[in-house]
Amino acid sequence: MQVETHPLPPFLPKHATVLLLGSFPPQPHRWKMQFYYPNYQNDMWRIFGLIFFNQAEHFLNLEHKTFKEAEIRAFLQHMGIAIYDTAYQVVRLNDNAADKFLQIHTPTDIHALLQQIPYCQHIITTGDKATDTLLAAMPQGTAKPKIGQASQVQWHDRSLNLYRLPSSSRAYPLALSKKATAYAAVFQDIGLIK
Repeated sequence: MQVETHPLPPFLPKHATVLLLGSFPPQPHRWKMQFYYPNYQNDMWRIFGLIFFNQAEHFLNLEHKTFKEAEIRAFLQHMGIAIYDTAYQVVRLNDNAADKFLQIHTPTDIHALLQQIPYCQHIITTGDKATDTLLAAMPQGTAKPKIGQASQVQWHDRSLNLYRLPSSSRAYPLALSKKATAYAAVFQDIGLIK
């Protein structure tokens, strides 16, 4: 089986207070931009559009069925939201991006990631695989948060809130509006929405 190494550098605004962690990007032939959640079928940027601009298509280029990458990057930079994934290297057990067919070969070094964003206080995982992979790196006994809720952990020199949110994948059986509601509640809790 072929080991795949993460194809994107972490997106880490220096002032970021939030780190959003998925599991691993889809295969490159599904990409519509050189950034996170690049599959046009993934709802992440529709969720962000709904929450912050009341318009699911805000970050989409409908004519070309792609994303407005520069706008997404600028928005995340402005909001202080960092993004990466919980896996650095994976083996795909099936020829797709489904989490249940992803075998984590090398997890991400979360400590090294957090050292680059010293103001980060909140980690949000998107989906069960990402949550379980993150928890494996946390101190023993760290509680697995329920969807939409947080658990607290002391991580080296800082206190962190770990949040778990539904996957933005279309494969996750939840309506876009309900996903957006779950994300909005957490974003409000951590102060991204006033």
